[in-house]
Amino acid sequence: MKIYEKAPAKINLMLDVLHKRPDGYHEVEMIMSMVDLSDRLEMSALPGDTIIISSQAGYIPLDEKNLAFQAARLLKDRYDVRSGVHIHLDKKIPVAAGLAGGSSDAAAALRGLNRLWNLGISQEELKKLGEELGSDVPFCITGGTALATGRGEKLTPLSAPPQCWVILAKLPINVSTADVYGRLRADELVSHPSAARMRAAIEQGSFDGVCRELGNVLEDVTLELYPDVAHLKNTMIRLGADGVLMSGSGPTVFGLVSKESKVPRIYNGLRGFCKEVYAVRLLT
Repeated sequence: MKIYEKAPAKINLMLDVLHKRPDGYHEVEMIMSMVDLSDRLEMSALPGDTIIISSQAGYIPLDEKNLAFQAARLLKDRYDVRSGVHIHLDKKIPVAAGLAGGSSDAAAALRGLNRLWNLGISQEELKKLGEELGSDVPFCITGGTALATGRGEKLTPLSAPPQCWVILAKLPINVSTADVYGRLRADELVSHPSAARMRAAIEQGSFDGVCRELGNVLEDVTLELYPDVAHLKNTMIRLGADGVLMSGSGPTVFGLVSKESKVPRIYNGLRGFCKEVYAVRLLT
């Protein structure tokens, strides 16, 4: 028996950091949505206590450092599962890109192994398990579009944003999320993006409103550390994307585009100096 699960990438339409919490995490307010760029997981049962991860990608860990491996181990330990599993990961989402690829893989593994091993775990329980693996995993369990608060685990489902094209571009650099958060001085921020206004724009189906309310307080930190990301963002704006923002802690920059006729020009213009460029749709 084989179980298949898609693991879509996410983008942050807005990301605000309110303050550092006593537990060391940051209190955040984010609105996230998923896009049609996905990894694909194939899961099949193995005898014994074996967890095997394989992938066509040569640049990801295939051991306990892999979040899908950690998800399988968590379920086996928590529910005393004696079966093993082989998880083949067809990797399409760029690594260390601010697109929650690893978190989405972990979420897909939790969903798929729940089915493969007939565990009967509810979605709410899966989200609680996901919190132990990473702040983005609970959102990736449910997908769609949501307001995330706390350290990212408290989710309020939202309606889908207006349908549009999303151009994703990632430079060949890796950004340390911990380093970016470490350099952020949340108590010194003079302006914050508004979750309330972004939510209103989504609920009104206003594409212009969504573009106007895009905001990410981590962006200034990453752009200062990596000037090439700032150049990438400016290039996307110059090429005509309607709304442009860095996702997560970067380095991926995305552009929202309402007219399909504009997509080839932006895509081809970015491919001139950036290898990893994708033209996808919002998942609604």
